[in-house]
Amino acid sequence: MKLKNFNWSSGLFVTTYHALLLITLPIYFFFSGLPSVGLVLATLLLWLATGISITAGYHRLFAHKSYKTNEAVECVLLFFATLATQNSALQWSFAHRMHHRFVDSDKDPYSIKKGFWYAHVLWIIFEKSKPIDESVVPDLYKNKLVMCQYRYYTLLWVLTNALVFLGLGFAFKDFFGAFVFGVLARIFFTHHFTWFINSLAHYWGAQTYSREFSAVDNYLISLLTFGEGYHNYHHTFSSDYRNGVRWYHFDPTKWLVWTLSKLRLAQHLTKMNTYTIKRKLVQEDKKLLLDKIKERISLNKEVLEAKVHTLSERISAYLASVKEMKEEYKRAKQMRISKEKRMQLRLALRSRIKGLRVHRRAWGRLVKDILYPQPARES
Repeated sequence: MKLKNFNWSSGLFVTTYHALLLITLPIYFFFSGLPSVGLVLATLLLWLATGISITAGYHRLFAHKSYKTNEAVECVLLFFATLATQNSALQWSFAHRMHHRFVDSDKDPYSIKKGFWYAHVLWIIFEKSKPIDESVVPDLYKNKLVMCQYRYYTLLWVLTNALVFLGLGFAFKDFFGAFVFGVLARIFFTHHFTWFINSLAHYWGAQTYSREFSAVDNYLISLLTFGEGYHNYHHTFSSDYRNGVRWYHFDPTKWLVWTLSKLRLAQHLTKMNTYTIKRKLVQEDKKLLLDKIKERISLNKEVLEAKVHTLSERISAYLASVKEMKEEYKRAKQMRISKEKRMQLRLALRSRIKGLRVHRRAWGRLVKDILYPQPARES
């Protein structure tokens, strides 16, 4: 990072609002005491709306095209995302697509390889804004709303934040509090929680689905980022509208998009099928086991390696066949094939699922034996 690369527009804004918050917050507490409950709740609601508009709008809709929606929903998402103060949807999506294309390399706009704080915020301050390559975001150049926001972003940012400042000030008769909490504190938390996705989510957690890049899964980060903490999954299956794929995963952005689809306000939700995800998990376990076997000083290395290869291939084959048979059974029901034929398909499918469970249990035992070998007992 060199001073000559200082980004005057972004750098001055980020440093100035941090300084203003640091100065005005203690002054407010000293002269006004605690803010009203209404002001705090309104600020929290605005933080929620702006943050989730970044994840559901900028990230999953515009950057990854993981679902489609109508112009009315796009307008709402763009309004609150503009309020979030994270640049235009076009600029944000361009940088994010470059991040996925060149993750962990020098061309990654916010590579964790350059350090935690660089990935978190310093890339905004010490990197000149690069011109947008239209070939990276051609679809967004065709989106009239996105292009309108891009052309008038500064004006729209001023107007939306001024509206919030004046609205909260009038509503709670506290213009100073509206500025400190409704504007400065809200922007502060929205920024840092979003930046955690670039820093913490590439630094602290589990590489569940792929170890080829730095992205990790971390439940705690998902609590702060509206579900974006399952980042290893996201980098592995970036087109999926979900980040948290389990029912218990905290992913309010996923819930919002799903709800919009049920209200017929969102369509074409991209969802990675369960069998592809499970095959990927087996492949990653296989790589880990083979690496562990190489580290061991053992006479039965070749036997263990053969078991890993054989069993992982069988599980992959079973997963593929179960998926194919389920699709065949579904087609049979739709085509109203005879009850006898459907029963045969159902029995064959049950048998295949039972075989898959047997092999997965054997795989679990093999994983345990290799990763956590029991010491040999003395006779």
